[in-house]
Amino acid sequence: MSNQRTHYVTTTDGVTIGGAVHGTGPPLVFLQGVIGDGDIDWQALLRHLTGRFTCHLPSWRGRGLSGDHPDLSFGRLVDDVLAYVDSIGEPTGLVGWSGGAGLALAVAAQTDVVDAVATVEPLTPRLMDEQDRAALGDAVVRMGELAAEGRFTDGVRAFAGFVFNDEEVALAEDSGYFEAAGRYVPDLLNFFQQQREYQGPTHEDPAVLGAISAPVLVLAGSDTKPYATAGARYVADHVRNAQIHEIPGAGHAVPLTHPEALAQALTEFFSPAQRTA
Repeated sequence: MSNQRTHYVTTTDGVTIGGAVHGTGPPLVFLQGVIGDGDIDWQALLRHLTGRFTCHLPSWRGRGLSGDHPDLSFGRLVDDVLAYVDSIGEPTGLVGWSGGAGLALAVAAQTDVVDAVATVEPLTPRLMDEQDRAALGDAVVRMGELAAEGRFTDGVRAFAGFVFNDEEVALAEDSGYFEAAGRYVPDLLNFFQQQREYQGPTHEDPAVLGAISAPVLVLAGSDTKPYATAGARYVADHVRNAQIHEIPGAGHAVPLTHPEALAQALTEFFSPAQRTA
């Protein structure tokens, strides 16, 4: 990647949030999913965008380039992203995948520094039906059991089976995604524990989505799971300036499996003409 560097900001609770930065052009901040890290989740996408945009890949606290801290609550992670985008010093676009898509929406509801948001299959567990919530809980429990045996890669694979389809699991396996993300399993388990206890507002609250004034692009795979499709539609229905775009043939793992199609959609949405329309 051309012009690679690193950008750091210190949060109000003293944690250093670091992000790899690639490319040149208007800034886009990419927020990872719950499983991996910025460089892991967006690696396949970058080569399609760095000629047009300055791509920031901040790590969640406890991962990658960022410092560690026991507080992984949703509100705290939102504050981390707010600190990062404010430190860029100019209006920026936000791109979030899965859990990162929820953070992107919550951030956009609180600041006018973000001038456009693209969400890739926002994860909405509070809106899932009883069966899907139970399946999610089972996946987290199984990940914890494997982690207790020191089998972190197997733990990631077990959890990913809830959100990825079989083809996506196979691609992630072959590409080394699960092995690279395995180091974050303890952090991921802590995150889910805190999310169960968290009582504050999230992107699933209509009031949060209704507070977003920036244009929002909601991306979803045509072959994704029903709860993901429902979550995407829910977000689009509650944001005043939102549009949905479907990635043909994709499931939940769009950045891993369909980076070129995703890059095309993002390029069109974040073009200067689109931002000023």
